[in-house]
Amino acid sequence: MTDAKTTISAGKAVLGIEFGSTRIKAVLIGPDCKPIAQGSHTWENRLENGLWTYSIEDIWGGLQDCYQNLRKDVDARYGVEIESLAAIGISAMMHGYMAFDKNGEIQVPFRTWRNTNTGAAAAELSELFGFNIPLRWSISHLYQCMLDGEEHVAKIDYLTTLAGYIHWKLTGRRVLGVGDASGMLPVDSETKTYCADMVEKFDSLAAPKGYPWKLLDILPESIVAGADAGCLTAEGAKLLDVSGHLKAGVPLCPPEGDAGTGMVATNAVKQRTGNVSAGTSSFSMIVLEKPLSKPYEVIDMVTTPDGSPVAMVHCNNCTSDINAWVGIFKEFEALMGMPVDENELFTKLFGAALDGDPDCGGILSYNYISGEPVAGLLDGRPLFVRSANDRFNLANFMRAHLYASIGVLKIGNDILFKQENVKVDRITGHGGLFKSTTAGQRVLGAALNSPISTMETAGEGGAWGIALLAGFMVNNPDGLSLPDYLEKVVFAGNRGVEIAPSAEDVAGFNAYIENYQAGLAIEKAACLAKKQ
Repeated sequence: MTDAKTTISAGKAVLGIEFGSTRIKAVLIGPDCKPIAQGSHTWENRLENGLWTYSIEDIWGGLQDCYQNLRKDVDARYGVEIESLAAIGISAMMHGYMAFDKNGEIQVPFRTWRNTNTGAAAAELSELFGFNIPLRWSISHLYQCMLDGEEHVAKIDYLTTLAGYIHWKLTGRRVLGVGDASGMLPVDSETKTYCADMVEKFDSLAAPKGYPWKLLDILPESIVAGADAGCLTAEGAKLLDVSGHLKAGVPLCPPEGDAGTGMVATNAVKQRTGNVSAGTSSFSMIVLEKPLSKPYEVIDMVTTPDGSPVAMVHCNNCTSDINAWVGIFKEFEALMGMPVDENELFTKLFGAALDGDPDCGGILSYNYISGEPVAGLLDGRPLFVRSANDRFNLANFMRAHLYASIGVLKIGNDILFKQENVKVDRITGHGGLFKSTTAGQRVLGAALNSPISTMETAGEGGAWGIALLAGFMVNNPDGLSLPDYLEKVVFAGNRGVEIAPSAEDVAGFNAYIENYQAGLAIEKAACLAKKQ
């Protein structure tokens, strides 16, 4: 406690802030890279005019409340005020669309990664580039706006992601970490910046429109982990800390996406390592030894924060449907006059799932709150499906929901492991799915047919990851590479706790996923009925 108090008082603590789908979280770390305080703010996206969004007021109100809660935590623990910091890092959900005019005014509401209205643009760009361009990437959103003839496109002066936007307002710098940049437009792992041939092709495609900009004019500069990304301005300090205590001049690391911070938080930036982040959405990141043999529509090629190629399988839906079902059990407890402890409820229900049949007794669940591109669905409708002969009990009910949370993830990764023969030495899980029990670890292991590791910091997630990247920028006197810094300084050889799947569980998940894929016709019919 004394060391942490001294660190904060001396302005040597490092702050990481990440904007997740349902929570904005701040983590303060000391010189040993361990968390010493935290704050958070709960928020939720909304569907407006058919598009998922958060308002500008949501963004800044959430950030300021999160930081004030961090200040309160520091005061309660150590009785000191945060006056200065050694470094700050900003991270957020990748992709999406935030377009600003020359006056810095946003032109249309923030369009998040969750939107699936960009099918025509993504398909045309994928063919043009000879490279899979996902629906949620910024370039897909931009080109879809062009195809739709949206008037604001001609006024764009800056196009960025959520992390890039926050960083810009705090520092005045239009930069983006290479990992997040690779979710705007494909990045060349040699040059660590946007693929020049694709930029040229896009500009040629856009030329007949007569816009007053070329693509590189409006995109943030792509920079690698550890690079100078600017300092907190006086205006930025006031935006972050409304109490006025935080001083300007704090250096900020390159802003990154949640995929990159997840890799850092799980020590998975070396080749042949991987991680799975499982929360509101889920995604796996496998750092490759060599390029894939061909593009795949369900696999995104992005990079680590230091620019190495990564195969990413991104799923729009993960735990939201489980959370909704657990909420029903919570209501039942309240109705019966029982004491309600949400953490205990998750632990008990996830534990019960492990007693279920390996194939869930034939039960199926589809957790599609929104569209799921990997499954070929632009819209979503949560479904629970069973026949009269299925073994319907609590254990199988919960196991089916856990399986569903990573079912789409398995479909994508089967391509990597079975078709491309990608080799992985270690996969680490982090995020909410792995917090309550070992159930998430066991289920993921069965899905991927691989041992899964988790660390004590599994629940810290991306806010800790971006804090580590900020620390890497200012506390690396030996000039170590990012993989070596993580291995030698942050984790010091700690590989976490590993659980290998049983053959029975692997076979059970395979049987489940076969039924799951056959049953996608039910989900598609439900989505069609919903539209009608």
